[in-house]
This record gives sequence, C-alpha cells and structure tokens, in this order.
Amino acid sequence: MNMEYLDKVRALLDHVEKDVAPVIDEVSKVCAESIAKGGMLYFFGTGHSHMICEEPFYRAGGLANIAPLLKGFLMLHESASASSLYERAPGVGSTVIATSGIRPGDVLFLISNSGRNAGCIDAAIKAREMGVTTVAITSLNHSKNVTSRHPSGKRLFELCDYVLDNGGVLGDACVHLEGMEEGAMISPTSTVIDATMVNLTMTATCEKLLAMGVQPRVYTSANTDDGDRKNAAIIEEFKKRIPIL
Repeated sequence: MNMEYLDKVRALLDHVEKDVAPVIDEVSKVCAESIAKGGMLYFFGTGHSHMICEEPFYRAGGLANIAPLLKGFLMLHESASASSLYERAPGVGSTVIATSGIRPGDVLFLISNSGRNAGCIDAAIKAREMGVTTVAITSLNHSKNVTSRHPSGKRLFELCDYVLDNGGVLGDACVHLEGMEEGAMISPTSTVIDATMVNLTMTATCEKLLAMGVQPRVYTSANTDDGDRKNAAIIEEFKKRIPIL
C-alpha cells in the first residue's frame, strides 16, 4: 500500500506545530476573552469547508459556544456543482453574516482552502465592519498562487485579523500515482489539517478560560449513559443564539 499520503500529512502536522502554533495561541486568547464576556465563536465555509464548520459543533468534547453557519445551497448535498457557483457570487457571504445573529466581540472563523471566492471574502469584510474578529483557515501556498474572484482583488488571508495556514499544496491533493494521467492528483490534505488546527485552538481556548477562572461549557458524548442529561442544560442555555440546536 502506498504510504505517501501519511508521510505528507505527518509533515504538515509538523508544520502546524512549528509554524502555526504561535498563531493558534494568539487566536485562542481572543476566543477565550470573547467567551468570558458572553461571546460566541462562529464558523463559515462553503463546499467541503463546511465540514470544518461542523467539526467543533455539538459533539463530544465540543465547546458549547460554537455556532456554525450552514447554508444548504453553499454545501454539497443539494447540488455540488451549483454550490461552486453560489460561493463565487458577490454579496452572498455578507448576507449570511448580516443575518447570522453575530455580534461585535464575537469571533468568526472563515474556512477556504483557496481563499479566492467572493463568499468567504464578503463574509470577512462584513464581519470586520461589525466589530467581529476574523480568523482565516486557508492554504497560503494555494491562495498566493491564484487570483481573487472578488471585485476587491483581495484574497481571504489579506482581509482577516489572523491566518491559520494548513500548508497544503496548490490544488490540495498531494499524491500522484504511477499510471495516472499527467497532472492528476489524489489525497487532499486540507480537511485533516484544518480539523487539527480547529481542535488545537479549541483546546487552547479551554485552557485559557480555566486560567481566567471560567469553566468551559463542553458537550459530553450523547452515546454515554449520562450524556443526554448533562447536555440538556447546555442546549437550553445556547439554543437562542444557535437556532440549529
């Protein structure tokens, strides 16, 4: 079995530990300060990036203060090809943010491997106008080698307060197998590395909350005997700010 993918993922995890960890530390401090003041952490991404929005939400070990912005037409289950068109349309991202319930002092994570489409870029611009801290989760290798599809000519990493770089290659897929067509690649890395960076950030956020004397509200697995009882109070507390709860 070809193990090249594992080797490349390990190298990217080393990149996160060496190069991205200082930024994660800064971001987690901002997140902890927001939560301590009653704030929320919002996540927005289109296409496959919506998986990273769901990663920390309503799950075993997940912070209660997570609000994913999940819009069906921007995901894959209604029409995968149409979602690619919608994510490029100017104005869509700003509308999502304007109608999200996000408030000044909250934190918005924007996930886009390429960072070039109007959806996330408009969302970043609108959020900053509203006094929201923005965090890009992206590939700088990819984004710096493509042009923006936004009227401003800017890419996501150029518009956010913080950037978490997953280190992935241009095009995301990283393995070419003998016998494949020239230029054909498989095995994308963005999902596994993005999810790792998000979980590192949430862990560091909880660590900082505890240092501040604030007990993090964290979900227990619903598949443990006491999970439903423990989670019921959290759901009741947060469902006004997170309608999809």
